[in-house]
Amino acid sequence: MNQFANKTVVVTGGTDGIGRALVLHLLDLGAQVVTCGRSQQKILELEAESPIGKLCVLNVDVAVEKDCERLINHAVKMFGGIDVLINNAGISMRGLMEEGGKGIIPVIKKVMDINFFGAVHSTTFALPHLIHSRGVVVGISSIAGYRGLPGRSGYSASKFALQGWLESLKTELVDKGVHVMWVSPGFTASNIRNVALDQTGAAQGESPLDENQLMDASTCANIILNAIAKRKRTVVMTFQGKQTVFLNRFFPSLADMLVRKFFFKKGELVK
Repeated sequence: MNQFANKTVVVTGGTDGIGRALVLHLLDLGAQVVTCGRSQQKILELEAESPIGKLCVLNVDVAVEKDCERLINHAVKMFGGIDVLINNAGISMRGLMEEGGKGIIPVIKKVMDINFFGAVHSTTFALPHLIHSRGVVVGISSIAGYRGLPGRSGYSASKFALQGWLESLKTELVDKGVHVMWVSPGFTASNIRNVALDQTGAAQGESPLDENQLMDASTCANIILNAIAKRKRTVVMTFQGKQTVFLNRFFPSLADMLVRKFFFKKGELVK
């Protein structure tokens, strides 16, 4: 993966979880990295671990269009262009539609603003520079982008939208030399479930899954970077993820039953 050496890579949401692992791997590979987050403490912690002159971290909310424009402009000002954009910033949710009532609508809107429109904002401003470098646009999607998951209706919608939009963009840019791809991790150990929004919009505060049994963020990041290096179209990680995508495509009724069984116990959403 030495093709990342001296390349400029923008990673949104790079101060935690998969994003943070991506940033650290890229720096080890010799890349110049521009990333962002909303926690000043996590920004300072990441900067303290990174080589001077190779990393720039901004306080950015990807749901805000002007913040994304500032992020991209800063990357170009600092390093002269952009070779890879990894749209990683995201937030999850956990709540049932029937229990949320009208209060769940702003929760879904917030998830869409970050997961979908955040990618649209960043990519729009980065696109002229990526066309110039014949670079790569990456979307960090999810199995939820192939199969709607109960209790994650807004999250699933955002990932379906992201993949459809990226596929459209990929087709538009075929003759421009820009590679567009999306990767779908399975359940990965990270903070995303702790900060996931409940049906009222508050942070969930805990994970319903056994995080120790999940793929670690570093392994996930390494798979993603290998896929970018090989310019793959898409990657679905984990056996469970591949199985879910396969069953949902060819045996959707069976997938309905198995997904329901996985997430519910005695009629209650437990995962």
